[in-house]
Amino acid sequence: MTTPAAGQTDALATVRAELLRSARADAETLLAQAARDDELVLDRARTEAEEIVEQARREGAAEGAAAGAAGLLRARRSARSRELAVRREAYEELCRQVTERVRALRHTTDYPGVRDRLERRARQLLGPDATVTEQPGGGVVAHAAGRRADFTLDALAARALDRLGADTEALWTP
Repeated sequence: MTTPAAGQTDALATVRAELLRSARADAETLLAQAARDDELVLDRARTEAEEIVEQARREGAAEGAAAGAAGLLRARRSARSRELAVRREAYEELCRQVTERVRALRHTTDYPGVRDRLERRARQLLGPDATVTEQPGGGVVAHAAGRRADFTLDALAARALDRLGADTEALWTP
């Protein structure tokens, strides 16, 4: 191989320098474009990440609100159930006490008069031929022509409570 002449070397050096300058300029342009592309990709990724986080916050808040509402509903139902159970117990205790007090009439000096009035009422309802039987728990039961009248002390107590109806709730409502 032959070495180039001095004039050729200068011409090649100039071409080489221009090629090198052009390559560097292209590289700088490519690097600048790559940096801009990188920044755009990062900006998009940040924006997308922020949107994902915000969406997750909204979904979490919605799920939390739904869970809170469901918990509140369960608590209200449980409280209502307990309240109704307590009211039922109070009503059952009222029934027990009323029945007990009405039964206590059997042991008073007034009971024979009460028993006579119950028998008269049974005969008024079923007629004078009704068969009237005194009951061990107190009161009477009458039968006539396939009909029956229950004037036992327990039945009278139950009917008295039934007549009170919703008014009994006033006993345990604030």
